[in-house]
Amino acid sequence: MPTPHEVHWSALSHTGKFRKDNEDAFLALLIEDRQIHRLGKFGEATIDGREFIFAVSDGMGGANAGEFASRIAVEMLTRFTSTDSLPNEDNACQEFLKNLFQHIHKEILYQANSYEECKGMGATLSLCLLQQEKLHFCHVGDSRIYRYSQAEETDALTHDDTHVGWLYKQGKLNEHQARQHPRRCNLQQVLGGKTQFLTPQTGSLATSQDETYLLCTDGVVEGMANRALRRNTLKPNPGSEQTTAERIVFEAIEQDGRDNTTALVFRMK
Repeated sequence: MPTPHEVHWSALSHTGKFRKDNEDAFLALLIEDRQIHRLGKFGEATIDGREFIFAVSDGMGGANAGEFASRIAVEMLTRFTSTDSLPNEDNACQEFLKNLFQHIHKEILYQANSYEECKGMGATLSLCLLQQEKLHFCHVGDSRIYRYSQAEETDALTHDDTHVGWLYKQGKLNEHQARQHPRRCNLQQVLGGKTQFLTPQTGSLATSQDETYLLCTDGVVEGMANRALRRNTLKPNPGSEQTTAERIVFEAIEQDGRDNTTALVFRMK
């Protein structure tokens, strides 16, 4: 497959219909010439000689602790990421991301133990590191990462860190059963929270042209089934000012909207 030379992205986070606060967060970073640059909610850039980080996080905890936890997760990505420490080999890059998640996990635990109002707070985190011809991902919780192409069916790169997510991955539950299961939100591990031994999901894959990746929090998943997610992610936007992320978030809110809702989409060209 031809090597992609450009990446186009869009992102949106919304409180939903009923929540007062937004405990979701997202991040898009460009790493170039030993400098880290924050990217806006949408844009495009050449990939040659550059690296990109895209991430979403969903916080949880009483008062404003959930919002604080997700902000810690994304802010620490900028603190611990540098071009001097980003490897290229698959295993080394996955170990780097695992260590990064461990640092974030320890920081959230430290803050939770230091302040009574933050006690027990935690956060999910789903991250993609895009290099010239490779994509590396790391994930904890029930936010998700999908890879789509016109030629292939839905490819979920991650599964939820729940018993229901494991049953679905093993084929013991179908999508409808998993979506309706009363324990689908019972997380077995998050960053912080009650997690003692963190075991992130990681992977690496070659990238090619016309692939699209979706990172989203569970607010999106609750509002849209797999087929609707695929349709809205791959649907073109000719003549429309609405970005792909906006289309996904607004439809998910229209269909459900009980939770904060965040989507980040990036497309290879």
